[in-house]
Amino acid sequence: MDLNETNQVTPAEIKGWSWGAFMYNIFWGIGNKTYLPLLCLIPIFNIVWVFVCGFKGNEWAWEKGDYKDVETFKAVQATWNRAGFVQFIISIIFIAVYILSLILIFSTMSHNSTY
Repeated sequence: MDLNETNQVTPAEIKGWSWGAFMYNIFWGIGNKTYLPLLCLIPIFNIVWVFVCGFKGNEWAWEKGDYKDVETFKAVQATWNRAGFVQFIISIIFIAVYILSLILIFSTMSHNSTY
């Protein structure tokens, strides 16, 4: 357990990656009353900051939240994590389809230009 900036004890069980804070950083931050994720609005800086949100999100939410116990906190964050993970998978699939489409288009163009 560590002491955070408000001298509260941060349980070790809540530390870890937050898919909700990573994928939905701005909305997640507002929903959890922690406003550091709003820094994701800064272009280029946000490329790094989304990862900081993913790593530190649970700790920020614990500090700002009024949770009676760790189980309640985990139950609330589980919804955010499921949604964030699903969004991540959808994004990866979309990017893969986009890249494959570009490859197909360029290979078709180069094949047609040889005739």
